[in-house]
Amino acid sequence: MTTPVSPADRYENPLSVRYASAEMSALFSARQKFAMWRRLWLWLAEAERELGLPIPESALSQLREHLVPTDAELAAADRYERETKHDVMAHLHALGEVAPAAKGVLHLGATSAFVGDNADLLLLREALRLLGRRTVRVMARLAAFARTWRDLPCVGFTHFQAAQPTTVGKRACLWLQDLSLDYRELTRRADELRFLGCKGATGTQASFVALFDGDVDKADQLDRLVAEKAGFPGRLLVSGQTYTRKQDALILSALAGLASSASKFGNDLRLLQHLKEVEEPFGAKQVGSSAMPYKRNPMKAERINALARWLLVGAESGHWTHATQWFERTLDDSANRRLALPECFLASDAILLLWDAVADGLVVHENVVRRHLDQELPFLATENILMAAVRKGGDRQQLHERIRVVAQAAGERIKERGGENDLLSRIAADPAFGLSPAEIAAAADPARFIGRAPEQVDEFLAAEIDPLLAADPDAGRGAAAEVRV
Repeated sequence: MTTPVSPADRYENPLSVRYASAEMSALFSARQKFAMWRRLWLWLAEAERELGLPIPESALSQLREHLVPTDAELAAADRYERETKHDVMAHLHALGEVAPAAKGVLHLGATSAFVGDNADLLLLREALRLLGRRTVRVMARLAAFARTWRDLPCVGFTHFQAAQPTTVGKRACLWLQDLSLDYRELTRRADELRFLGCKGATGTQASFVALFDGDVDKADQLDRLVAEKAGFPGRLLVSGQTYTRKQDALILSALAGLASSASKFGNDLRLLQHLKEVEEPFGAKQVGSSAMPYKRNPMKAERINALARWLLVGAESGHWTHATQWFERTLDDSANRRLALPECFLASDAILLLWDAVADGLVVHENVVRRHLDQELPFLATENILMAAVRKGGDRQQLHERIRVVAQAAGERIKERGGENDLLSRIAADPAFGLSPAEIAAAADPARFIGRAPEQVDEFLAAEIDPLLAADPDAGRGAAAEVRV
């Protein structure tokens, strides 16, 4: 008799026990997987009976009574698998014990991929839809943030060097635009997913044609019926034993796209938090550092980056698995898919939970935003000031040289002495420009430098985001889920 092992003595996947939601974890659980197998066996038996095969009603009744395996039934299947070394046969034996009337007609004409692959497709479709709902929730948060800060000017950055100003809300729309593209791709992948159906050992449906005594039409009807019962409007018209692993590759590519968008957001926020302009929410009792009590580390954004990096690497396996399948199928995909598919979905789920928690409480420090802009804007305003001085009768070339001189002096004061940017006061004190302090201040008004940024926010949200959110009016309401360290 083996000694029971405590969970503390075995490795546990952090994705399922720490980061992802119970809902996503349950989707990829053993019970859900094998419940889906049982549902597929029921649909197959129902369809075969509808097409004239002698499937007793008692068999269907017993299958319906045991659609969700109990712990005892899962344990029985585990024992059978240790003997047979075959998971599908093990579960057929375990189901046959509790549904004896169905034992002789279970899995009739099918191969292992019938339950394995079709169940995966059902679960992947539901997982994509769950991610879609989470994505809409994050989009609602970011849209509200963008509206609130649509016209607050801030320093723009190219190469992480100060550039022409933008607004806090416009910058949020850049994150939101990426996420909306990911949402469309997740939705597309769920909607376009095609069912494998009843294709047999090499995809020719030969076993089902034989089952119906050579009637190829009935074999085709069976394929259609089971797909309809599964709720799939689209089915693969050609396949090997398995559905093409290209479908997995496309799904994982969509998850990788989500990861890249999330990572850009996380990086931008970490840089903004360093600048003290925008911060992720920080709990009243949250500890930023065990050594430095004053710190407010962007741990949620950092974890988004960490999980996104893992997901970007893991998602690559989809294309590799597709690329290395031989002819009608090989089994070298199995172990990889058992890891890559659920774990990439769990990672995606965790990323969206974190993103929701961050977007729900983003803090904008307006005074810091304005101070940074005040430090950089005088240099950006020199062209406007030059034009204003020329309009008052100044010589453009002479004034250009004067600005060059005083701008270099102001820059030296900032970089060499750590002083404030006094360029505007230098210009105001120079009689060559002939401009009053009020005229100089007007030329350097931040609103003059943000172009159509506020209007772009309004137009983008109205045209691109609001229609997506309209389908779920409750998106963005309520507190975000608790995020564990």
